[in-house]
Amino acid sequence: MTHYTNTDNPIDFPKMTKIVFNSCFGGASLSDKAVERYAEIKGITLFKSDEEFLTSHYYRCSEDVYDTLSDLEKNNFYFSGYHILINRTDPVLIQVIEELGKEANGNSADLQIDELPAGTQYHIHEYDGSETVMTPDDYEWKTA
Repeated sequence: MTHYTNTDNPIDFPKMTKIVFNSCFGGASLSDKAVERYAEIKGITLFKSDEEFLTSHYYRCSEDVYDTLSDLEKNNFYFSGYHILINRTDPVLIQVIEELGKEANGNSADLQIDELPAGTQYHIHEYDGSETVMTPDDYEWKTA
């Protein structure tokens, strides 16, 4: 039996982009183990706080890392697994979820990974914490 790879098959397969979403009611959140693994891979030193919200602790990064953060991240200076503020297509976030599986889930979360062809517009629709990855093809458009 012959196995073809993307480079030697005459059919041009699209590159795929992985997207993290939460598939249950409650909210997209990471476990402490997932937050710590994410920081480890990224080379970020986090300082764990004694404070916690539900089952997730708060983490603070060093000042030198703070200076490299985006405005959104600076507004959320404390890292917490309770709300995922990381880009949902971040390769390190994807890696952490694939490595840890269900252990990556924070409180009331069931994190899943969807794949779309690279370049596809998408929106993460959220209702009461449960999320769905939506593309323009998923909507019925009306004309004014």
